[in-house]
Amino acid sequence: MKALLLLVLTVWSSWPRSGQCALYSSSCSHSPSQWCSSLESAVQCGVLKQCLETNFTRSRQTAESVKVGLYYESLCPGCRGFLTEMLFPTWLLLGDIMDVTLVPFGNAEETLVEKKYIFTCQHGPPECLGNMIETCVMNMTGSAAFQIIYCMESASDVIKAAESCVGLFSPNVNWGNIMSCVKGDLGNQLMHQNAKMTNALVPPHKYVPWVTINGEHTDELEAKAMSSLFSLVCSLYKGTKPEACGTGKDSRHYRSYCLNE
Repeated sequence: MKALLLLVLTVWSSWPRSGQCALYSSSCSHSPSQWCSSLESAVQCGVLKQCLETNFTRSRQTAESVKVGLYYESLCPGCRGFLTEMLFPTWLLLGDIMDVTLVPFGNAEETLVEKKYIFTCQHGPPECLGNMIETCVMNMTGSAAFQIIYCMESASDVIKAAESCVGLFSPNVNWGNIMSCVKGDLGNQLMHQNAKMTNALVPPHKYVPWVTINGEHTDELEAKAMSSLFSLVCSLYKGTKPEACGTGKDSRHYRSYCLNE
């Protein structure tokens, strides 16, 4: 049932953000995130009308997208709650006016040993593995990455869910290649870049989830993002508001953090 829900969410995220739905063709050989990647794939999957409407909606953007950055840890309970219950649903509705950057590192530490970085994570080696898998997923699966990470973080076991989540949302990507990245130099360097981005935060992060809005973090912005990221993005977008912004405020609140100690 959860896999079916995730598939529905992926299909929804491919459509105009007003929430229109469509039935795709059984002859479709592309993953949902690639349905609108070309005219051929749109026709083959029977979603040409929806793809054209999506492109039209995006072409009407009259201002810069709101940039939301999430600095987090893969096994931090507060991070998982914010990503799956606030950030991802907001992106589904407002993806045309917001850009999301995910940086899995958080309160981890890195040490350079013989030209290779060794990482120590707040919630132990499994979290380091989860961070690394999600980093390699972002590097190798393109537009499907957020759905895959949502799938992982909403599962009861983040690590065990990873392979099936990749297979569901990016079936053309070989899981062995993901793990080669995780265990190799590429993953090591990608995680080092996450560490650099996290350590360059101004002000320095004190906990995770740590949210930036248009590159800025303040206590006020963090509080607004935790109480209703949806309302915050709608209020900050300077262009013509999408239809979804008129649906009212999200009443959910989040105040769960993993402190940087």
